[in-house]
Amino acid sequence: MNTSWSSILSRCKTLKCLQQFHAHVAKIGLDSDPFVAGKLLLNCGVHVPGSLEYARLVLNRFPRADTFMYNTMIRSLSDSGSPEKAISLFSAMLGNMCSIAIDSFSLAFTLKAAADMRRWRTGAELHCQAVVRGLDTHLFVGTTLISMYGECGCAMFAKKVFDEIPDPNVVTWNAMVTAFLRSCDVSSAEKVFNLIPDRNLTSYNLMLAGYTKMGKLDLGRKLFQVMPNRDDVSWSTMIAGFLHNGCFDEALVYFKELLKLGMRPNEVSLTAVLCACAQTGALEFSKILHGFIEKAGLFSITPVCNAMTDAYSRCGRVDMASLIFDRMLGKKNIISWTSMIVGLAIQGHGEETLKLFHEMEASGIRPDSVAFIAVLYGCSHAGLVEQGLELFNRMTRVYNIKPDIEHYGCIVDLYGRTGQLLKAYDFVLQMPIPPSPVIWRTLLGACSFHGNVNLAEKVKKKLSEIDPYDSGDHVLMSNIYATARKWEEVAAVRKSMTDLNISKTPGWSMIEVNKVMYTFVASSKPDSLTKEVYDKLDDIMQKLKTKFGYIPETSNILHDIEDEEKEDAVTVHSEKLALAFGMARIGESRTIRIVKNLRVCRDCHSVMILVSQAYEMEILLRDRSRFHTFNNGICSCNGYW
Repeated sequence: MNTSWSSILSRCKTLKCLQQFHAHVAKIGLDSDPFVAGKLLLNCGVHVPGSLEYARLVLNRFPRADTFMYNTMIRSLSDSGSPEKAISLFSAMLGNMCSIAIDSFSLAFTLKAAADMRRWRTGAELHCQAVVRGLDTHLFVGTTLISMYGECGCAMFAKKVFDEIPDPNVVTWNAMVTAFLRSCDVSSAEKVFNLIPDRNLTSYNLMLAGYTKMGKLDLGRKLFQVMPNRDDVSWSTMIAGFLHNGCFDEALVYFKELLKLGMRPNEVSLTAVLCACAQTGALEFSKILHGFIEKAGLFSITPVCNAMTDAYSRCGRVDMASLIFDRMLGKKNIISWTSMIVGLAIQGHGEETLKLFHEMEASGIRPDSVAFIAVLYGCSHAGLVEQGLELFNRMTRVYNIKPDIEHYGCIVDLYGRTGQLLKAYDFVLQMPIPPSPVIWRTLLGACSFHGNVNLAEKVKKKLSEIDPYDSGDHVLMSNIYATARKWEEVAAVRKSMTDLNISKTPGWSMIEVNKVMYTFVASSKPDSLTKEVYDKLDDIMQKLKTKFGYIPETSNILHDIEDEEKEDAVTVHSEKLALAFGMARIGESRTIRIVKNLRVCRDCHSVMILVSQAYEMEILLRDRSRFHTFNNGICSCNGYW
């Protein structure tokens, strides 16, 4: 193909344009030229969005596809939402070994797909293919092998591959640092980092991200200070690290310093920081970022708006999330719609969730697997059983989407929250794929909520077979027995935890006050801060008992302690401590926002309802499962939690 044809093809930016080009070269007989077909495939699969299916058709209809064409298609699939198809295509290449040679690119692109899917076994098989062809020490293949093992949590295998590479470059060194960090082995990552002969900015940013994600902020600060150069990724990594660890004041200082230096956070950096805000419930910092995005004119960037929508949703301000969504200047994509659907779902707005999902369909956006998870989640948290089941069936019947374990989990949750436990159990038994621990755990939680001891024992037996060391399962089963006053069984569960050396995951709650995040742990020992909290909590409890006749829910507390001690045990749950602190510091007239790592218990849920009524205030509590908005003695969950 001459230069003019290459130039024309490079200017094709849409699928329609590519199809017109393809029709023209077919008309003049050039479509059978491997060079022309390869270039067309490259543009379809890599450079023009939405053309992947057309690229597949081009490959399938070409009579003598060569290695370059297969590699291009594998690369495109590995970067898509269906990386498993890249592995299938590589297998097809192996079946045509007589006519198609497998090279370093074939292996590297397929290894990336295995890494993205965390498929260690597939990666190991590809490693064998590399060894057979003498490509395991090839720089490109070896580096990708290191990344694959790292993503699968097998850092020591990655290290063995690294040691075999004769002359690793800085990309290879960085891959090895990342592999150790993926396994949470900061010490080994440090050792490799210190041995890198020519560290680049990426090397520093990787180590910086490792420190901050592991909560080692002091080490992160020190490294940040000695970095020879810093870019927006460096600054954003520090800011996100502070946010993840609740240091909002320091995050704000770094953000202001970033702007003072004249640096402009890019799309990726802003998205990362907004993601940290979403995870920690940092509403005030989200507002600051919102102001910056408005001022900088970044609302035309769709991913930034998506992240802002998600941040506001997860901070409990679904009204602001909806405003961002409605005002988006860029084109709304499937992530935009799904972010808003999730925001409504976690607040328990089931009908609104369904309405928005149907609006998305009407707009021409085809729902994907994640969008269906979001809308099914909304149905389960609003008790919309019939609507949820209809959506589940439409997913396969209309959109030909094969249900994943998450979709099945939503249906189990849907039945479980509405008390249809036997239907949930039968549904699990009839699943066409093996139920995961999460599926059984969801059902166990429903058994706990509805007090079905017999079914809970069956479910716990299944969990003991596939995941016997999970502390939450044992604690939940213990609570189920305690509520049923089966004290011998409670003791047996507690003893098994001791025998298996299983410790309970401590409950904690976080609350943001004046842009600083405070964390409270259940039964925190009094100090200068918590004395103020306990004093305020005592006042609250006395008012609830006097005005409403509140009696603590102590049914799942061990029977061998006095009633007064049982009351104390539930009174000092972390969300109550956070609530008391918020009321003492923020005041009783403002909205209190709390984030909790576990599911809120019955007693704390009752207390929040009564406090919202007694003090005429709004409380937003985000637990592991959903948002609860308490107002005037009513919770938004309507009992579906």
